[in-house]
Amino acid sequence: MIRAEERVVCYGHPNVRAGHKSTFEITREENLSTNGTCIIGVLADKGAADLSDDFREVLCSDGARLETTLTVGDLTHVIISDGSAAFTLSHPTDLVWRRSTFVCPRTIGVCSDTVACKIPEEIITRLKEGVEMTVDMKVSFNPEAQSPSFLLPEGLFHTGEEYQCLSHKG
Repeated sequence: MIRAEERVVCYGHPNVRAGHKSTFEITREENLSTNGTCIIGVLADKGAADLSDDFREVLCSDGARLETTLTVGDLTHVIISDGSAAFTLSHPTDLVWRRSTFVCPRTIGVCSDTVACKIPEEIITRLKEGVEMTVDMKVSFNPEAQSPSFLLPEGLFHTGEEYQCLSHKG
């Protein structure tokens, strides 16, 4: 089993809406308009391009499992996602977790079991106050026990992205 960890520190913002049904995002940007319904954290100390080489190597493997823990004060929420060999992790400001398998330079997790609209309201309320949030990520990969992802048809989770998967569910 190969493992790596990464921590990102960011802050909430009065315009956090957390209404997006297929993603959530943190960004290094300092401003947030009300149109950014997936963004839950701003002023992050890292974007995708800033992640360590060790973390990137493990996460960019088909079959990698990413556990992300959002911590705001005494509140935590854990998200489980998949990594992918298709990740480039090259975006300078953003990190995006997706329910689908869509990949772009901002994508850090696919097949996520949590999206913005499913983050507990208590956490979102505090983020709207501008408080600090830590995003702890632990990725693991067992090269000897890879299992294929299971793809489901478009629309299962009511998103506009092409496919969904359930490789770590149930």
